[in-house]
Amino acid sequence: MPTLRDIRKRLKAIASTKKITSAMKMVAAAKLRKVQDRMINFRPYAVKMESVLSDLASGSTEAGGHPLLVWRPKKKVEVIVLTSDRGLCGAYNSNILRVASQQIDSLKKEGVEVSISVIGRKARDYFKRRSIAIRNAWIGLSGKITYANAQEIAKDVIENYENENIDEFIIVFSEFKSMIVQKPTTQKLLPIGEIGSPQTTSSTATATFEFEPSREVLFERLLPKYVEIQIYRALLESQASEEAARMTAMENASKNCEDMIAKVTLIANKVRQAGITKELMDIVGGVEALEK
Repeated sequence: MPTLRDIRKRLKAIASTKKITSAMKMVAAAKLRKVQDRMINFRPYAVKMESVLSDLASGSTEAGGHPLLVWRPKKKVEVIVLTSDRGLCGAYNSNILRVASQQIDSLKKEGVEVSISVIGRKARDYFKRRSIAIRNAWIGLSGKITYANAQEIAKDVIENYENENIDEFIIVFSEFKSMIVQKPTTQKLLPIGEIGSPQTTSSTATATFEFEPSREVLFERLLPKYVEIQIYRALLESQASEEAARMTAMENASKNCEDMIAKVTLIANKVRQAGITKELMDIVGGVEALEK
């Protein structure tokens, strides 16, 4: 049976933990408001650009006009896994890593060689612990995402695709749905539109577009920008999801601390009451002994 002093120390420790989790919840809420505004403002632009460029690429009849549109048989596929650098955000990272592992296993079953790149320390550590080779890693982006980060990652992706080192790029990230729901999502970055693929060339319904100033000039400017924008959107979505998950996790932790404080306080009261009762019994016993 713990002493009253031990129980009071435990109560003090739980109260200190509750202060920390409450502070972390407020910090996460402040960060979430900032990144959520950026994400909501940017999302329509990214979605519309994806739709327009996909239509232009699939509607173009000239196969092989731009390297990012050229379809190749899928021999080597790279999966880019986007997680956070820090923990204390509930099941946020484990959900992404589970979906990424399922995607990798599915590709391997198809007989495809799989390459892995990671964004975030948690993904890097996860694959390192399993002795899985990582082609490239970007660490330290959580909480300070800029468009330059997306440009750096996109440059690496585009170079490896144009040099035919990798035939397809897939990114796995968490899409922000609401404060409660963050959905792990898989999105193909490259190729765009799959010009020259059997599905595209066999299609009978093709749209016709007029390009001004020219098809080559537009694609040369827009297609690399498209890759940057999709990666930047994934970074913003993931950052918002991370802060929402951390806010929820810290709120739950604070509630758990309150429950523990109530339970430990009840135990402390019982111990204190037992001590008082024992002292009273000693006094009564002493009085009876004196009377005899």
